[in-house]
Amino acid sequence: MSEPGGLQGGAVPVLEKPTQDTDQAPGGGGGPANHRFWSARRVPATVVAVLLLVVAGAFLYDVTAVRAGRPAMAWRRELARQLAERPLDDTWVLVGAGVAAALGLWLIVLALTPGLRDVLPMRRTHPDVRAGLQRGAAALVLRDRAMEVAGVQSARVRTGRRRADVRVVSHFRDLDDVHADLEAVLTDAIHGLGLTRSPALSVHVRQPGKKG
Repeated sequence: MSEPGGLQGGAVPVLEKPTQDTDQAPGGGGGPANHRFWSARRVPATVVAVLLLVVAGAFLYDVTAVRAGRPAMAWRRELARQLAERPLDDTWVLVGAGVAAALGLWLIVLALTPGLRDVLPMRRTHPDVRAGLQRGAAALVLRDRAMEVAGVQSARVRTGRRRADVRVVSHFRDLDDVHADLEAVLTDAIHGLGLTRSPALSVHVRQPGKKG
C-alpha cells in the first residue's frame, strides 16, 4: 500500500497574516516574509515561567519570613552552607554549572531559531498574507502525481526543506522510462506547490521483490 512518509491526518496549508514586512511586493521570493515560520515555543516558555515562579516565590517567601523575625528555612541555610564550603572544582559544583550552561544554551537556541520545520513557506501572492504548506500535505500531492505515471505500483514520498525523496515500485515498463517520466511529472508538481524554495527532487525506482 502506498503512503507518503511523514503524512499526518488533516494536514492543511497554514495561513498567517503578518504584523510587519507588509510592504513587500506581491510574488516576491526572497524577502524576510518568505523565511520560515516562527514557533510560539509555548511549552518551553511555560516550563521556564513556572520554574522561575516557583524558585522566585520560595526565595521571596523565605526572605519575607526572615524579615518578619522568623529563622530562615532549612533548605536555604543548607544551600548557603554548601555554596560557602564547596570548592569550585567540586564534582557537584561542576555538574550543576554544566546543567545550568546546557539549559541556558538550549534557551538561546530556541530564541534564535524559528522552529516549525514541518511548515514549508510558500511564495507570496498577496503582500498581507503569508502561506505555508505542511510537509505531509506536500508529500501527499507528490505521491498522488507519482501514482498517475504508467507503471507505478506504489510510491512513498518524504518531503523536507531541501529535498523531496520519492521511492517508487514499478511492476511493468522499463525502469529508466518510469524514472524519466517521474522526474518530469514530479518536477512540474513541485513547481506547482508554490513553495518559496523548491526542494531538490530525488527519485528511486525499483522492481517489486520476489515473493517466497
